[in-house]
Amino acid sequence: MKISIVLPAKNESGAIGQTIAQIQQLRLAHEIIVVNDGSTDQTKQVAENAGAKVITHPYSKGNGAAIKTGARSATGEVIVFMDADGQHDPEDIPRLLAEIHNGYDLVVGARQKGSQASMGRGIANKLYNNLASYMSDHKVEDLTSGFRAVRADKFREFIYLLPNGFSYPTTSTMAFFRAGYSVTYVPIHAAKRIGKSHIHPVKDSVRFFLIIFKIATLYSPLKMFLPFAVILFILATSWYGYTLYEFGRFTNMSALLYTGSIMIFLMGLISEQITALMYKEK
Repeated sequence: MKISIVLPAKNESGAIGQTIAQIQQLRLAHEIIVVNDGSTDQTKQVAENAGAKVITHPYSKGNGAAIKTGARSATGEVIVFMDADGQHDPEDIPRLLAEIHNGYDLVVGARQKGSQASMGRGIANKLYNNLASYMSDHKVEDLTSGFRAVRADKFREFIYLLPNGFSYPTTSTMAFFRAGYSVTYVPIHAAKRIGKSHIHPVKDSVRFFLIIFKIATLYSPLKMFLPFAVILFILATSWYGYTLYEFGRFTNMSALLYTGSIMIFLMGLISEQITALMYKEK
């Protein structure tokens, strides 16, 4: 199979030349595509000099937008996405491709203990993985890893779902699960990046909550809404039992809790139907 390597890059001139050289040494890529996302340094020139095909955004559109540009431009049957900042080891690429040859549609490089990440990001990733495992009924080892190999035709089915920001790995993984495609994980070690990170703590905190809801809406919204509906129903019934025993009547609070329970359940049910329509062709 023809292999395309896609590297989204923004101001990565310090690492991208080395990364491209290491990929070329493997002699397995049909093409190496660098998507220069509005860099203000020498990323474009360094990548071109190293022998990569460079596609440049006139301004920064986001990591997810760069991934979409690379996926649309790739001519290979399999696309390998990886960071250009030195975190991902090109030597791991053959291990990912081996699982593609074994019949999997998406293979994710799962970062192991000891990989470079802050404590906050480590906790957030663990929460993501646990929630995604609950939603999909599959063991999710690393939901947010950007190092992955995928069958190009299947990945392009979900391009319209992908955000322009940093949460494309979350979106694509949950979409593959929902569509019934085969997903597996290969353990990797992520090194310390070269250069300055583009992650911002404040924006990251907001993104954390958005990703939580995106995980639910992309897979099975009802599994997210139902527990809240059940909790409200139990509270309503408990309060009704208390007021009936103490005062012999049904109160407005019980009515409000029962109504809230029904409304949340119906919202989840409607969301479930809308989500199903997103995958009607799959």
